[in-house]
Amino acid sequence: MSIVTDSCEPCPSNGECNEGRLECVRGYRKHGKLCIEDGDINETAKRISELIKTRVCEAYAQCLCEGTGAVWIPEDKLWNDSDEFRLMEDRGLDSGVYVYAKQRAIEAVGKLLEMRTNIHGIIEFKCPDLLVEHYKPITCYIRQWIAKHALILVPICGSLIGCTWLLLSVRQRFYLSTRAEQLYNQVCDILEEHALISRSLNGEGEPWVVASWLRDHLLLPKERKDPTLWKKVEELVQEDSRLDRYPKLVKGETKVVWEWQVEGYLSSSRKRKKAEQSKVKLSEDITSSSRQQHWGLKSAELLNS
Repeated sequence: MSIVTDSCEPCPSNGECNEGRLECVRGYRKHGKLCIEDGDINETAKRISELIKTRVCEAYAQCLCEGTGAVWIPEDKLWNDSDEFRLMEDRGLDSGVYVYAKQRAIEAVGKLLEMRTNIHGIIEFKCPDLLVEHYKPITCYIRQWIAKHALILVPICGSLIGCTWLLLSVRQRFYLSTRAEQLYNQVCDILEEHALISRSLNGEGEPWVVASWLRDHLLLPKERKDPTLWKKVEELVQEDSRLDRYPKLVKGETKVVWEWQVEGYLSSSRKRKKAEQSKVKLSEDITSSSRQQHWGLKSAELLNS
């Protein structure tokens, strides 16, 4: 009896002794005198558990973000409707190995996901609220943030839109005013020059110019689409006592013509040129004076030294 006891060895972990022979439990394989975990089963179980977690958490995230997903996913739906699982079943794995791998996967998933059994006795899975946050797309976070701060964002956006519209309106009015004044000055220069040329020809030329011709000549093609700019020019012309506006029959059609009425009047362009020349002359005088003072001080310092 003592001889038998001395020759026996204890069974390793995850192993069973049957009539003096070592047999490993399911999921483990014999390796010498040890029972080690079967790598194929372990890898399959990991893939299945990861797919279950992804499918369940993505469905819950879709439900939270768009309201179309499911919160609790039945176990049978995961096995039957998941293409990934079907592909795994078609990989040629032994059915017994695959069933055991699924059991291992469910045990692993049970530690990560919430589980319950419904009234029909089917196990259902749900992604925890903390874990599901990692499966929400960035667009979902943006929508949720906007919805949460809507009471603050709405008046802010309204104020920004109002300020933007006001700034654009002010900028547009300033542009129209500046551009209309520029066009008005050009009109005055053209009409005065036209009147001078007509008088130099002893009245043989026409002293007037058709307003529509001036408009098409001065305005850019894109400016002709908006009549507001030329209306402002017409208002400036109407307020100018030097210009006369009257209808005239031109080539069988009634046209509105503009004519320069003041003889020998200094035009706005000549005024601007004269003002520019005065500024240049004044600047030159100031520069010359400052140079003379500088050389005078320098000469005095040399004499004192």
